[in-house]
Amino acid sequence: MADEPLVLGIETSCDETGVGVVRGTTLLADAVASSVDEHARFGGVVPEVASRAHLEAMVPTIDRALKEAGVRAKDLDGIAVTAGPGLAGALLVGVSAAKAYAYALGKPLYGVNHLASHICVDQLEHGPLPEPTMALLVSGGHSSLLLSTDITSDVRPMGSTIDDAAGEAFDKIARVLNLGFPGGPVIDRYAREGDPEAIAFPRGLTGPRDPAYDFSFSGLKTAVARWIEARRAAGEEVPVRDVSASFQEAVVDVLTRKAVRACKDEGVDHLMIGGGVAANSRLRALAQERCEAAGIRLRVPRPKLCTDNGAMVAALGAEMVARNRSASGWDLSADSSLPVTDPHVPGNHDHVHEVSKENLYS
Repeated sequence: MADEPLVLGIETSCDETGVGVVRGTTLLADAVASSVDEHARFGGVVPEVASRAHLEAMVPTIDRALKEAGVRAKDLDGIAVTAGPGLAGALLVGVSAAKAYAYALGKPLYGVNHLASHICVDQLEHGPLPEPTMALLVSGGHSSLLLSTDITSDVRPMGSTIDDAAGEAFDKIARVLNLGFPGGPVIDRYAREGDPEAIAFPRGLTGPRDPAYDFSFSGLKTAVARWIEARRAAGEEVPVRDVSASFQEAVVDVLTRKAVRACKDEGVDHLMIGGGVAANSRLRALAQERCEAAGIRLRVPRPKLCTDNGAMVAALGAEMVARNRSASGWDLSADSSLPVTDPHVPGNHDHVHEVSKENLYS
């Protein structure tokens, strides 16, 4: 519909420069410039490299997104940007760019939470989010269980990782197995040809006295690494496919078990899974199996929308506009540890609309 808010979203929390354009809950463009290849030789993301890559990619990626969407910048109803959490330098590039475009165009600015955006992106594929919705967000930096009753204002943390996030564990085990970076996709690929029951790796924080919804993958990571080292020390071949499958099974078993338990305990009948690890094929399959058994409806966006992208930021921004949430102000700043309880950062919303420069960028 023409009266639905048209919003551009900018995402620069890590190593992906993402720019999306959304009208209401309809995705018009999702442009991404990745610097993952520049980080691969380091075995992980280097913040300074990521920040410089964002600087170089920002304007071309915004141009590409607008062209793909078939809209002009002056027709936008707002500009949304990830204000946190994430890498401080990388976030600053995105926030600065969003401020510049918003000021030049005389458009409202919305600083939004990265994690809340990962939840909201599902609206682009499966329609409006039920309220409440339980969300399991799994990525290289986060493993979280969140209860959302209003994606623009009320997201409550149920549990989170106390050490390594799931995606981080995938990267580290892939490095031990000499499979390269990032580790998630390659381990998923090898695991499909392995036996998930070949090796009994531990399931962290699943004892009767352990926190019900928190996660820990550090012990699992150490156990897998030691198992591999012992085989190599004995001069034996490491069964990469079986190790990958058994490790992956240990991770997704815990994630899905706790997510379903949280839904049951809170009386929530919808579970949404997001974040980069949500692209994992085994996580999707086991979650579907367990949700069906528990009478819970599972919502998982397609893999491209699970990883960091501008579409998810635009989706949350569009929801902010639709619900008449106050815009952020020019004092909006990047916050590397922004809590998910702050889906939106209003700041000082004295927008200088009289300085309208709609013809500057058309």
